[in-house]
Formats: sequence, structure tokens, C-alpha cells
Amino acid sequence: MENTTWKKKKLNKHKSKTVRMDEKEEEEEESGCCFFCAIKEPDPRIRQPAVASFFDEMPYRADESGVLVLSALWNIAMTRPDDPELPSLGALRCMSLLIAKAVAEPASLLRHQNIYVPYYAAHVLGSYTIHLAELAELAVDAGAVSPLLDLLRGSLTWVEQRVAVRALGHLASYDSTFPAVAQHAEEVVALAMRVASTCLDTVYTEFVAVTPSEREQYHRDLLTRGLGGADMEDRRAEEWASQLQCWSLYLLCCFAYRDKSIHHLLCRDVGFLKDLCRMWGGLVNSDSPAGVGLVRILCRSEAGREAMAGCREVVESLCNLSRSSDDWQYMGVDCLLLLVDDHTTRPMVMDIAAPCLVDLAELQSLRARERIGDTITKALLLDFDHGAGALGGEAETAVKFLWELKVERKRREHRMSNKEATERTALAALKKRHGNEKFWSGNVEEATIRYTEALELCPLKMRKERLVLYSNRAQCHLLMQDPDAAISDATRALALARPANGHAKSLWRRSQAYDMKGMAKESLMDSIMFVNMLMDSDKGKERKLPYYAARMINKQMTAAGLFAGLASWDKTRKEDHDKKKNAVASSPSGCSLPTIEEEPWFCRRECKGKGEWRERR
Repeated sequence: MENTTWKKKKLNKHKSKTVRMDEKEEEEEESGCCFFCAIKEPDPRIRQPAVASFFDEMPYRADESGVLVLSALWNIAMTRPDDPELPSLGALRCMSLLIAKAVAEPASLLRHQNIYVPYYAAHVLGSYTIHLAELAELAVDAGAVSPLLDLLRGSLTWVEQRVAVRALGHLASYDSTFPAVAQHAEEVVALAMRVASTCLDTVYTEFVAVTPSEREQYHRDLLTRGLGGADMEDRRAEEWASQLQCWSLYLLCCFAYRDKSIHHLLCRDVGFLKDLCRMWGGLVNSDSPAGVGLVRILCRSEAGREAMAGCREVVESLCNLSRSSDDWQYMGVDCLLLLVDDHTTRPMVMDIAAPCLVDLAELQSLRARERIGDTITKALLLDFDHGAGALGGEAETAVKFLWELKVERKRREHRMSNKEATERTALAALKKRHGNEKFWSGNVEEATIRYTEALELCPLKMRKERLVLYSNRAQCHLLMQDPDAAISDATRALALARPANGHAKSLWRRSQAYDMKGMAKESLMDSIMFVNMLMDSDKGKERKLPYYAARMINKQMTAAGLFAGLASWDKTRKEDHDKKKNAVASSPSGCSLPTIEEEPWFCRRECKGKGEWRERR
């Protein structure tokens, strides 16, 4: 009897405890259910007040449902960024308050799954402001700039920094909201410059270079949701590091384009300019012009041009870009022309720029720029006196060659009779045949001479024949271990191609020449273009990727990777980093959240109020 009574008491106690736990769980889930139920309500008269009330209360709650609501809100903002309903009901103000709370009370991030809150909140702000100025104005009115600046300062980690700089870039790209960001111009510019220069190193040392068990768990969750292992995490980390750098440059572009007075802030740091010309965005951010986009804007001001011309590394990088098959080739050409057209910077850059631009002088069009070769010719021959020798060095040689090619030779051929033109064409073909014979017999030097003689005889209007001659001579230079001459001739052949860069053999030969010089990025671009042309040439047929091309691409992708130069970081830095990590409390783990999928770098539609520098591909 006593035993039965004891069992009943124990059962009642267990039931009471279960009821209390169920009530607690219901209370914890109530706020989340409030949002999800409200958002599903079809009647806007009921839905909108309920959602607005939830956004008003959410920053002051301390329950577990917050991250689930933010995850859902992030998904809505990514899929429907132009829908003004939730922003107008207080979503943007709510996100701003959540970020401010996370920065002011870092201990709160260690409760529940709050560690994810600032990331999602900043991401929602960026997603809702990507297209419409009206929503960007709502974000500014909601006080979004200040908490985003806190994240940009590095109050949390590089992951939150990434989405903060993205959101600030969107706010700075509209006429109506730029002044709100420009109030902090000097600090924002300095921060964005620092992030752009250091973010790759930061992501590498704090995430990629450490063992998976030492990585921040919530970073791993956000990157891959724990799926795919360390290799997938490394790839996504490289992608996100690239985005962090490119979005920082985008923010700088907003300032540089709208306010030329800040150009001196960007140009006074020579170290940043040297870093800038190496910021190419990588293959994962092919829609972003990265460093060259900012360089081109800076070249539109006198202070910017003088700074660019005074930095040899920048001018050389512009030349390399101009003689490549990169999508941003035209930007490199634009920058060089701006420097050459300025009477102050012209003498500073001609020795480097002239030989490069001469190779492009027969370009017909490049990215909607018609007769670009004629523009280059006029710029280089400006005030040129072919008998004075005022330039000197390589510039003098290059410009004299251009004068002979585009002026003297055109005059001679214009006065030439049809009979003489026919004879010269036949003689050029004979020289080419002799060159081929010498080449296949192994006498490469003699073949080079014959191809040069054929080029001197071949009429300018025989474009295809001259293209082949330049390409053949480039192959000779490769075999003679002269990569600079090979790059020059291959570029001249590609300038004669229609469309530009549309000759597979020349692309492959220039890729090999760049490989000989250790220029991985340029070699990679040409290799990829070469492979694309091979695949397109046999549409409808099954064609395998050539082994030699695949090997070249793999080699250059490894060498040109964003983290390639950081793999040899020293043990001292690692030890210092480990000490810092051990001093920081570990963050919560085990959250199952959706994998982040980013929108393209540039929106595919016209964005009202954006600057013209935000070009579409």
C-alpha cells in the first residue's frame, strides 16, 4: 500500500514537471509562431498590424525563436527584395536595433543561437536595399548606417563585416541615401581601404589555415551548413573573402565616383595603390571589376592620374590587363588612354604604356567601343615628330613603328597600283611558305625572319593573312624563350581577330608566354578563353577537354588563387592567432540554418539612381 502511494506521488510529480516544461516551450515558441502565423495571414488588414507589432517587440525579446524568424526573413528578402511590405512595417528598423544590441551586449550572443542574429540582420538590410532607392531611404530613416558601421569597424568578425560592407555599398550607391553614409566619409573610406587590403589575410589566417575543429562553428554553419566537409568550407571561404574585398572596393567606388575630393584619401597611400592593382576578384566574382574599377574612376581626376602614373606597379598591371582576354580588358585600355592623354602624366607613363598600346592599335571594337584602335593611334601620335626623337627608349621605338604602320604605310599602299599590290601579296605568301618550311625543319630563327619579311610585304587590308603571320611568329618567339615578344605578337594577332581575342591558337600561345613569365592570372584567362573557343567550334559534337589545356588551367588556378600568396604564413603568426582565439569564449554550435546563396554581383536590371560606373555585363 505504501509502495502504491509512493508511485502515485512520483507519477503526479512527473506529470506536473512535464506540464511546466510544455508550458515553457510554448512560451518560448510563441513569439516565433506569432511571426509565422501572421506572415501567412491572407488578409492584409490582420497581417500587417500583427507583423508590425512583432517587429516592434522583437529587439527587446530574449527567446530562442529569434534566429528562426531572421532566417525566414532573410529568405524573403533574398527572393523578394523589391517587396516593400515588410520594410514598411518596421523590418529594417528591427534589423538595425538587433545589430546595435549585439554590438552593445556581446554577451547576449552566447545565449540561445543569437550568434547568428547580427549576420542575418545585416544581410536582410543589404538584400532589401539592393534595387530600390525607396527601400534604401527607409533603411537610413530606420538608423541602419550606425550599426552597420560598427560591424564594418570589426566589432564582431569578418563574416558580419562582409554583409555590413555590402549593405553600406548599396546605401552609398543612391543619390538620396549617399549623404547619410558620406557623413562618415573619412572613417568609411579608411575602413574600406583597410578591409580591402587585409581581408584575404584575415579569412585565411582565421579560418582556412586552421583545422576544422578550431574554426568558429557558426562560421562553418553559415558557409556550408556543416555539409561538404573542410574542402567545401575552404571553397566557400575563398568566395566570401573575395566578396568581402569586392564589396569593400564597391563602397570605395561609390565615394570616388560621387566625390572627387576624397581621391586624395585613396591616393596618398601608395601601399594601397600597389595592393589595388592586384585585387582582381578571382573567378568566383567574375561580375566585379574589383581593383581596376576603382583605378578607372581615380584616373578621371587629376590627383588620381598623377598618383597612378607615379606608381609603376599600377601602370604595369594596367598594361597586363589591356593585353589579356579578361572581361575588364577595356577598363585597362581606358585607364592607359586617360594617362596618355594628360600632358602631365603622359611623359611619366609612355615608356611603359606605349609598347602595350601599340600592340592594340589595330583593334576594331572592344566592349561597345568602336574604332578603339584609331583612338589609341591618335593618343600615341599626339604631337609626335618622327624625326625629333623626343620620347626616347622603348616609347620612341614603339611610336615610330606605329607611325610607319598607320601613317606612312597606309599612304604608300593607297598610292600603290593593283599590279604592285598583287605582286606584294604573292611575295608575302611565298615568304610565309618559306617560313613554315624553316619552322618545321627546326630552324626557328630563320622562320622568324621570313615571317617578319612577309609581314612587311603583306598589305594592311589582308587582315587574316597578317593575323596568321603574327601568330606564327609568336610561336617562334616561344620556342626561342622570348615570352615578351611572344605576348606582343600574339596580342597583335588577337587585335586583328574578329571579334577581338577570337583566335584560339594565339590565345594558347599567349597563355604559354604568360606562364613562362609567371603571370598566372593572365595565363589563366587566355587558357579559359582558348578552351571555350575549342568547345564552341564543335557545337553539337562531343568533345573532350584537351589534357594540356586542363593541366594549364589547373596549374594557373592554383597559382592565381586568392589565398595562393598566403599559404606560406609563418608559425609565429599562427601562434599569436591561437593565443587570441583561446582568449575568446567559444560560440554556440549545432544550429541547422539554410545555406547562404548570394545574388549576382551586379543586378541584371537597370537600377534607378545608380551611377554609370555600375556597369552591366
